[in-house]
Amino acid sequence: MITKTGQLKSGKTSPGLTNPSSCCIMLMSVRIWQLAQEFHPSNHARLRTIFLSKSQTDRELKDERKSNHINHVSHTSPLSKKYSSCSTIFIDDSTVSQPNLKSTIKCVTLAIYYHIKNRDSDRSLDIFDEKMHPLSREQVPGDYSRTDPEHKLIYRFVRTLFSAAQLTAECAIVTLVYLERLLTYAEMDICPCNWKRIVLGAILLASKVWDDQAVWNVDYCQILKDITVEDMNEMERQFLELLQFNINVPSSVYAKYYFDLRSLADDNSLRFPLETLGNERAQKLEAISRLCEDKYKDWSRAAVKRSFSADNLVGIRCANAVLS
Repeated sequence: MITKTGQLKSGKTSPGLTNPSSCCIMLMSVRIWQLAQEFHPSNHARLRTIFLSKSQTDRELKDERKSNHINHVSHTSPLSKKYSSCSTIFIDDSTVSQPNLKSTIKCVTLAIYYHIKNRDSDRSLDIFDEKMHPLSREQVPGDYSRTDPEHKLIYRFVRTLFSAAQLTAECAIVTLVYLERLLTYAEMDICPCNWKRIVLGAILLASKVWDDQAVWNVDYCQILKDITVEDMNEMERQFLELLQFNINVPSSVYAKYYFDLRSLADDNSLRFPLETLGNERAQKLEAISRLCEDKYKDWSRAAVKRSFSADNLVGIRCANAVLS
């Protein structure tokens, strides 16, 4: 006979019934894990991005190199950086809504480079291992898992995919969001043996979620001649499962990644292309400013209507009371 607590009269636990205390511990651990994912930088706008923290590891060395570079340039050649003056204003053509494609890809690949260089370990999964699932027929070198790729190699790989598939700069930022989300959710590292397939999977998913004209898996097989559609489908399926199908990227998170990428570019002396502010662009900026100002005024009026303060009661006249 079994009691309400799931115990037999003999004092033994009934087969198939879970101990309430262990069940509570499991629920607590699951809840803690869910909170950790919820407050991950790829989901929460106020948390610092992982790639920016990784890049700070070499900050002192970079500052020293930057100082030496500035001192060297100032003594040997004129400064190549453009500065605005009273008659000429230089602005870059990259905004949060329309980033510069080339500069954004450089920043995203630099973030991936720091992820690989300053990784904690070499945790990986078979689906992303290039030795088990090669992207080309060329033989993988024996030391492929020990040699970190240079930034130029990562940039060429990503640029080739983006050029062939005609992807946008916004897609590159979303790619980085998915990449960092995967590393945290799957508890793995991006390392020399898996970085190409992880980046390819993130690009594949971001292009389908973000761009209006998505690129099919078979199209990537035309770019990477030796990969099969079945391999692409399986990698996409496992990528989504590891993300727990969380492909949502809030606008606040997207903006945070954009500005952190600009900070990364500034720290590494990557300059966005500057253009002279002409009349046509100045008029566009003025029109956008007026539009934003009008929206702000509308929001202010709506806020006053919703919360009518006591200061606004001065001008209100009350009707005279009639006493019978």
